[in-house]
Amino acid sequence: MLKQLMAVLMVAGLAVGLYGCNTFAGAGKDIQKGGEAVEEAARDVQSSY
Repeated sequence: MLKQLMAVLMVAGLAVGLYGCNTFAGAGKDIQKGGEAVEEAARDVQSSY
């Protein structure tokens, strides 16, 4: 009984960990896109002077 419970908890922990990694990877991509937009806007402003 205890071994089965431990196995279920380990699998659940692994699933949560993998889900978290995908979430952080997606957030990183979103932040990168935002940074690129800021860089482009800065270039536009700089070139207008």
